[in-house]
Amino acid sequence: MINKEIIRVLFVCMGNICRSPTAHGVFEVMVKRVGLADVVQVDSAGTHAYHVGEPPDHRSQQEAMAHGVDLSYQQARRVSHEDFHQFDYILAMDRDNYRNLAAICPDGMEERLYLFMDFAPDLEQEEVPDPYYGGKDGFNRVFNMVEVAAAGLLETIRVRLQV
Repeated sequence: MINKEIIRVLFVCMGNICRSPTAHGVFEVMVKRVGLADVVQVDSAGTHAYHVGEPPDHRSQQEAMAHGVDLSYQQARRVSHEDFHQFDYILAMDRDNYRNLAAICPDGMEERLYLFMDFAPDLEQEEVPDPYYGGKDGFNRVFNMVEVAAAGLLETIRVRLQV
């Protein structure tokens, strides 16, 4: 029997226009591919309000689309204290964003906060680097790292759901 618990996942970077939208899009595609879209909900946010309401960076969109992942429907938003009550997994792209999230995390909800790369131990990388000021190679590297960590996260959730 399948456990129909709803799992909510939030990916978080600084501005919510490069790393977290990429993770959001990649993970959403993976979830749909394995038939779990009805029980796994995905979103993304930023710790800063620099780009609220904007679409993902065009370079992130181009890199994702090259891999069949559409990010164009997403809009940047800022993470809120309430997100800790709504999401089961809050995944920071790097330690700075993890610290920013920990600072607003309500007491007793710390177990919801993770570094995203913890789900990709074989890569031996603790953080997803911000590609914003780099070249195209940075966006490709981020996409590849996100794919590996997203697969690890999906496996963790599948175990939790017993599917």
